[in-house]
Amino acid sequence: MELAGIIIQKIRENGPISFRDFMEMALYYPGLGYYTSPFDKIGVSGDYYTSSSLTPAYGAMIGRQLEEMWCILGAETFTIVEYGAGNGALCHDILSYLKNNRRFYDSLNYCIIEKSPVMRKMEKAHLVEKVSWYDSIRDISGITGCILSNELVDNFPVHKVEMGDELMEVLVDYKDGFVEALRPASENLKEYLDELNIVLPKGFRTEINLEAIAWVKEISACFKKGYLLTIDYGYNSSELYCERRNQGTLICYHKHNISDRLYDDIGAQDITAHVNFSALHHWGFKNGLHFNGYTNQANFLLALGLTDHLKKITVQEPGNYINYKKEAFIKRKLLVDMGNKFKVLIQQKDAPIQKLSGLKLSDARLEYAESSSF
Repeated sequence: MELAGIIIQKIRENGPISFRDFMEMALYYPGLGYYTSPFDKIGVSGDYYTSSSLTPAYGAMIGRQLEEMWCILGAETFTIVEYGAGNGALCHDILSYLKNNRRFYDSLNYCIIEKSPVMRKMEKAHLVEKVSWYDSIRDISGITGCILSNELVDNFPVHKVEMGDELMEVLVDYKDGFVEALRPASENLKEYLDELNIVLPKGFRTEINLEAIAWVKEISACFKKGYLLTIDYGYNSSELYCERRNQGTLICYHKHNISDRLYDDIGAQDITAHVNFSALHHWGFKNGLHFNGYTNQANFLLALGLTDHLKKITVQEPGNYINYKKEAFIKRKLLVDMGNKFKVLIQQKDAPIQKLSGLKLSDARLEYAESSSF
């Protein structure tokens, strides 16, 4: 049975389901969900580009930031934990760069948390040293180092809500096609907005990512010392809940086309929602993760020396138009197209108070930042 049929059957047997449950099935249903199906998702033959799919320079810049973190923490054994490594390209490029620092490389453990058997098989095909795989961060003990999340949180299943006379949650029903219905929202959805001091006007639709809260709490509980580096597309609360986003941020990617047709091509298209970085910071701080800095991807990469690095790795013979064109394309994608859209949040636990190099061009602010922010 196709995935759409399985969802329809579930609705007929149990009644309407939350949008969150629909999204989880569409993305992660065993063998049939978007991330559990064996087809290309990233790059020219897939549905979208990621920063790491464009050039190894992206992984090298993250490697530079990891080197500095290692030095600040005392040049001891360092563990990188990457959540959802996709096809493994970012891990490969980070490790390739870090091989140039033999002392760091020899003290390094690289752990990938990957629940999808399909993606794990893809990663193992070309990650042959330094890497081990886990189902949960709870399986990794005594982490000192960096937890790395690159384009992960936007794919957590989200609750879809609408403000009426009270906060309502969007359900998914089936009546000769998928349709939406409303029911009064649960207390934990109301408390999410209350805690962030968000008041939605009547008719406003948006998303609430409760899984992101649970994710931050779990990381803090399992994390001994170091940094949480989150890179994703999203906004702070004031930007996310502004009037021009009154229908929310849910979008779909299929064959490099973007749409809001959430109930088409179920299991064959990606579904994402923009990340609320204020929420990540707020619940991180409540659970012992302190704010180091927040910026956009363009400033992060420029601060770490992307421009000079690209010049070194791109062969630039006189008159070689193709290589100049390739370098210009990569810079435009990383620094312009994705550069402002993607944000970088770095939080820390029990690490020395020192602003990191990747944040030195930052002038961004997050609500709920402590008065002791850098």
